[in-house]
Amino acid sequence: MKKILYPSSSRGHANHGWLNTHHSFSFANWFNPDQMHFGALRVLNDDEIAGGMGFGTHPHKDMEIVTIPLEGDLEHKDSMGNSSVIKAADVQVISAGTGIEHSEFNHNKDEVCKLLQIWVFPRKKHVEPRYDQITLDQSKMKNQFSQIVSPNENDEGVWVHQNTWFHLAELDEGKSLDYKIKRGANNGVYFFLLEGSAKVSDETLNKRDAVGIWDTESIQVKATEKSKLLAIEVPMENWED
Repeated sequence: MKKILYPSSSRGHANHGWLNTHHSFSFANWFNPDQMHFGALRVLNDDEIAGGMGFGTHPHKDMEIVTIPLEGDLEHKDSMGNSSVIKAADVQVISAGTGIEHSEFNHNKDEVCKLLQIWVFPRKKHVEPRYDQITLDQSKMKNQFSQIVSPNENDEGVWVHQNTWFHLAELDEGKSLDYKIKRGANNGVYFFLLEGSAKVSDETLNKRDAVGIWDTESIQVKATEKSKLLAIEVPMENWED
């Protein structure tokens, strides 16, 4: 088993007034050569957007983009003709493929919008762009890993062009789970603790800490207090077909 610990304090931080953001991996003006990516996981931004503010229209290409709202409502528009509002308990996916443009704004004028935006390198470039969003069944997260992203369009959650699986779990204090890696030796798992405190393979994580683990088949997670955890399984190498 191999591990990399990512304390919350190791993240990049920028406060633009309208946007308060933390970067788990090098992004925009923050660069750390030791935190470029974890396998095919390229970006994990922990964003707080002020009321009525947001990102104007901007392009993306050849990236799988997953957005998980944590609090408030995010308004989305894109060049594919999609216009929607995603809320806490939703998950949104964009396969940027050959190229899209989109904008993202806090739908509310008087409250903050909090979200995770996650980019994963695709296994296939230049695919036709696509958009999807679903509302998650939060009861499925209770003391178990609930799948929210997979490579299979017929599987649970949204799907992406990569051999990656995202799971969310809400754990009671003292609850233990085993995460079974789905794709064998080539994949690793990035565990990001959203709330609480937990041990992941004997590494103690507190709020917004993370650990990346690979070269193993199974990883034990135990909540030392009531916790919420995001697990992102990704190829560690050769992620393009």
